[in-house]
Amino acid sequence: MRSSHPRSAAVAALVATALATGLLAGSADAAEGAVSADPIRIHDIQGTTRISPLNGKQVTDVEGIVTGVRTYGSRGFWIQDPDADDNDATSEGVFVFTNSVPTVAVGDAVKVSGTVGEYIPGGLNSGNQSVTQISKPTVTVASSGNALPEATAVNEYTVPAEYTPAGDPAAGGSINGLTLEPSRYALDYYESLEGMNVKIGTSRVVGATDPYSELWVTVKGWENTAKRGGTVYGSYESQNTGRLQIQQLAPVAQQPFPVANVGDKLTGATEGPLDFNQFGGYTLVARTLGTVKAGTLAPEKTKPQVEQELAVATYNVENLDPTDPQEKFDALAKAVVENLATPDILALEEIQDDNGAKNDGTVSAEQTLTKFTAAISAAGGPAYQWRTVNPEDKKDGGEPGGNIRQVFLFNPARVSFTERAPGDAATATAVTKVNGKAALTHSPGRIDPANPAWADSRKPLAGEFVFRGKTVFVIANHFGSKGGDEGLTSHHQPPVRSSEAKRLLQAQAVNGFVKQILAEEKNANVLVLGDINDFEFSATTDALADGGALYPAIKSLPKAERYSYVYQGNAQVLDQILTSPAIKKFTYDSVHINAEFAAQNSDHDPQVIRFRP
Repeated sequence: MRSSHPRSAAVAALVATALATGLLAGSADAAEGAVSADPIRIHDIQGTTRISPLNGKQVTDVEGIVTGVRTYGSRGFWIQDPDADDNDATSEGVFVFTNSVPTVAVGDAVKVSGTVGEYIPGGLNSGNQSVTQISKPTVTVASSGNALPEATAVNEYTVPAEYTPAGDPAAGGSINGLTLEPSRYALDYYESLEGMNVKIGTSRVVGATDPYSELWVTVKGWENTAKRGGTVYGSYESQNTGRLQIQQLAPVAQQPFPVANVGDKLTGATEGPLDFNQFGGYTLVARTLGTVKAGTLAPEKTKPQVEQELAVATYNVENLDPTDPQEKFDALAKAVVENLATPDILALEEIQDDNGAKNDGTVSAEQTLTKFTAAISAAGGPAYQWRTVNPEDKKDGGEPGGNIRQVFLFNPARVSFTERAPGDAATATAVTKVNGKAALTHSPGRIDPANPAWADSRKPLAGEFVFRGKTVFVIANHFGSKGGDEGLTSHHQPPVRSSEAKRLLQAQAVNGFVKQILAEEKNANVLVLGDINDFEFSATTDALADGGALYPAIKSLPKAERYSYVYQGNAQVLDQILTSPAIKKFTYDSVHINAEFAAQNSDHDPQVIRFRP
């Protein structure tokens, strides 16, 4: 099981390095306070910024009531001072990291001596905020069975509408040194409650239960509501302040974690300490967990295309390879037939080679595609044919040894594929003219594979199709991932999105290729589609659309329906289909069959467009 924020000797060394280099050093004033005659209280440790004024200092006999005990992962317990000060910026709770199973119980009144520190979940380079804690503790239990400090209610009235202050330019964009303003900013509000006993009432689930026994709710039911119950991430400024991750203190072996889908409700009171972790930021670690009330959400089914309509879809099938269980092939195939209504052309992303992650030089995906197309036929679908270009071994990123690539499936009863000197992994297709019309020199072929933009990344797959006598160019993409980007709760505000630079170059390359097609034939039908790994409002999408060459078709949907992926409770766009100007009238559908559900065949929702060329 993945720990919320597992600590280890290596992590301890990282923190020690941070202290030694002064990144998290305590102030001289703090040093004086640590030796003053007044007893140190928890709010003295927490201070009014994200970094403790006593960071790196020893404290003695800090008093509090135990509000939660964690016996797995990051083992320790939370204590809270029932005698709060009058400053809303200072938290009254703190985590005590024991590294072994704690011997205290909820309701114990304790005195804790130890070292104050700032633990950074994910390490210094993650950009994550730190958790103020007491480590290497000596603990004395004064009494047991005490009433817990009253839980602070977190709801739509207490969480501010504005998400975060801007980072301090003099501190590299960090908000760590800024005085908390919990009545003004949501991130400051949550930080002011770090380690405290908090509670939420009945709340809508906006992120389904995941394999790590966690889900997401919103305490603001009206905030950017998606049509099917989620919360839409529609701009870099609409981070959705009401989102909160929910875990439980009880080990799942003792108490199974509830299974919830987007749109379900977590009813009743959920109460426990407020933690911060690398996999979701602020997290209510429930000592008392509400009950899931199931909603009525069901996987969507798109409308079938009519005779004169061409239906084209894109679907990331999440590292599909022959070693996957037959059940995965069958479930994906059923989705193609029943949910996607057997599109005429289907661009697949994350098709792996014939032995999956085994790293032995295999690059062919013949077995993978044979197994998948057979499953589609068995599910009542057409006998799809496929076209692809095998990648060079270990050159396209993804799971090591998997050699993922894009693939075209097409229904030969409805469309034909135009073969033009099929290219190989290193050969670039180009645009030429045949009989006065734009054509590819290689079909299928790869776009500019030697371009550094595609280093260790999937190269675009281009192909020519003919439907009812009309040529349609389709370019299947899988842009670079968001790996390495900082989370929305980063101490840098705005967060650093380092992965964008590569996708911007990739988008420019594809846009340039589309412009070459349009230069030869201005009314050419061109579709650019796939896992773009970026939002419809991103610089990546803007670069793809540059000069009016393409239109992000998902923008034709109402904002409440624009999403293909759910991450940390935010429903967002990663998968897209973009159209050339000749494709003026179309029907677009983001077919929600995975992202909102705890049971998934992929973590992406497929996209479908229907139009008459």
